[in-house]
Amino acid sequence: MSSALGSRTASDEVAEVAAGPGTLLDPPCSDYSDLPRGRGALGLEPIETQPASAIHKRGHPLRRRSDVWLRKYRLLAIGVDAVLAWVAATTAVLLRYDPSVTMHGVPYLVLAAAFPFLWVASQAVARSYENGHLGVGPDEFKRIVRAGIGLTAAICFVWSTAQLNLSRIVVGLSLPLATFLTLLGRFALRKALHRIRRSGRASNRVLVLGSRNEVYEFVKAIRRAPQAGFLPVGMCLTRRSGRVDLDGPTLPVMGGLDDVLRAVKALDADTVAICGDRGVSTEGLRRLAWDLQGTGIGLVVAPALTDVAGPRIHIRPVAGLPMLHVEEPVLRGAGHAVKTTFDRTASAAGLVLLSPLLLLIAVVVVLGSPGPVFFRQSRIGRNAEPFRVWKFRTMYIDAEDRLTELLADNESDGLLFKLRHDPRITPFGRWLRRYSLDELPQLLNVLSGDMSLIGPRPLPTKAEDYRGKVRRRLLVRPGITGLWQVSGRSTLSWEESVRLDLYYVDNWSLMADFMILWKTLFVVFRGAGAY
Repeated sequence: MSSALGSRTASDEVAEVAAGPGTLLDPPCSDYSDLPRGRGALGLEPIETQPASAIHKRGHPLRRRSDVWLRKYRLLAIGVDAVLAWVAATTAVLLRYDPSVTMHGVPYLVLAAAFPFLWVASQAVARSYENGHLGVGPDEFKRIVRAGIGLTAAICFVWSTAQLNLSRIVVGLSLPLATFLTLLGRFALRKALHRIRRSGRASNRVLVLGSRNEVYEFVKAIRRAPQAGFLPVGMCLTRRSGRVDLDGPTLPVMGGLDDVLRAVKALDADTVAICGDRGVSTEGLRRLAWDLQGTGIGLVVAPALTDVAGPRIHIRPVAGLPMLHVEEPVLRGAGHAVKTTFDRTASAAGLVLLSPLLLLIAVVVVLGSPGPVFFRQSRIGRNAEPFRVWKFRTMYIDAEDRLTELLADNESDGLLFKLRHDPRITPFGRWLRRYSLDELPQLLNVLSGDMSLIGPRPLPTKAEDYRGKVRRRLLVRPGITGLWQVSGRSTLSWEESVRLDLYYVDNWSLMADFMILWKTLFVVFRGAGAY
């Protein structure tokens, strides 16, 4: 048996495992003469050949429990939800009644102890514990809110039809409080999970399959977001190619599409990601899905479509084909009317509530260095319309005159001038910039309609500087904070900053705005990435 295996290539061995005759590759993609072959080249043990039917009856030899960490995380989320629901219900009861008060002979505190079961059940019905959304993306938070609204409606229906003598105050307090606490609890769990994933744990080990360029783009994208839980460990190329120059650790090339099963075992991968469609035929994709069936190995197909959020993507089967429909970006309509109303209301309230802080900062700015309190500069807004932005002055009064002599030291690779230790910034101005307090007067710009609370930052440039894809930033109002600011601030490259701004423009939503506002609070308090 061993001598027979030694006389064949690894692809021949896997072909027998992969359910009989026929290749999984299109004819132009079957030549791998330039890739290493055999056990000596790749360090792989040969897989004993056997019929696919026997494999699926006894269980595939590659089968592994790849979702152990996910099950633990789900159980932890359920436990945290239950505890927080009990806290919410007990708090509502104690705020309304004495602990000894009963309903139909049952103490309210006992009824409060039953509330966590209803709460967890409502979250399960709303599918907030599903694998695809747990710990990543905004859908998890949307489903928590949806579960709270659904349980409220169900309790009100039962209350009215069964004529239960429930306290309106207890119900009115416990359900919103449970929703709020659950959101906080899941957010804390997610942050802990993200820290673990950045260290390479609690992630899916991914074997990437595709052409050279497709693999490069896919790996670059998922390495930007390690918190998503995908850790690339190797690649199989569907076309003959040389090395793939990746940014970061180099991944081993394990062969082609015929070598996927062997590579999965060698790399201990639990997910196969197919990038694009070059070199993989429809039949090849179907065969690979069949071969992975029952193995515990996940199959992910990543189309050549980047930076498009889930709400814009819909899959609709047409004539047996899964058609991927991409909706247009929503740049106007009812949602933006709500956004404008919220912007102006929140900015007016912010100016009133923060007026003591604004007055204190203004006094310190005047006392710290000669010059005006505010710095006003022309910026480019929506539809390339210029406006003057309000900021607390953070530089000495001769800053503009000294700019020319510092241009050679510019640390930015784009339209901006950035210098970590800019000598034109006053000591107090450096502190203001660290915590973004110099941006607070821009609430006046929001109130006047020139800016929004959330959006791409307005840049001190001319309208003609916005060329090509960068001009899409001007389709929405600029913001005081945005996706760029909560993702690294001044530490990001120009290319990455533009990518984040365009992602926001193309995938805007009210929920995304609220999440950016929430993240902004933590970014500002940490004071990281600003100078």
